[in-house]
Amino acid sequence: MIKGLGAKAGVALAVLGVSTLAGCTSSGEGGGMGIGEMLLTGGASLAPVQAKALDDVYCPPVTVFEGGSTIRSGDSSSPRSQIAIANLARECVGQPDGSTLVKVGVEARALLGSGGSAGRYNVPVQFVVKDGSTVIANRSRSGVATIPAGSTQASVTVVEDNIVVPAALVNTFEIEVGLGARGRRG
Repeated sequence: MIKGLGAKAGVALAVLGVSTLAGCTSSGEGGGMGIGEMLLTGGASLAPVQAKALDDVYCPPVTVFEGGSTIRSGDSSSPRSQIAIANLARECVGQPDGSTLVKVGVEARALLGSGGSAGRYNVPVQFVVKDGSTVIANRSRSGVATIPAGSTQASVTVVEDNIVVPAALVNTFEIEVGLGARGRRG
């Protein structure tokens, strides 16, 4: 140490020197570690910076639009089949640009009536994401419920994802689903 400096002054100079070197952490484009980082971390690599999770966003419940809960075939005296919505699910994830990414799932159950038979039953699902009268997304997707011989029912899950809700509408949008052909609603 320098003559005339006390122990406290020596420690202060050492801290100042390390602090100055810590400022020399220019990793640059090479991705290397600066001298300050080496001294502060003992040469260990730093963990990469993780993007903040944006999970705490508005995610409204899924509703079934009027007339969209069931599809029946056959007549009332001899129904062949009925397809009905059994469960609904949704997932909303905030995006760095302020928008919300929405994923919606519908589980439907196909049931045989007295005039029905085993086979494949098409399950068309309509997904509508809107804000008041403004339609953000209106998509159709189909699944197939296969009822094997000797059974009377089967389930199928239909999922629609990558629906982007713009940042201006992320706190007020609605999610509607229903069984049936495109153009039902929305």
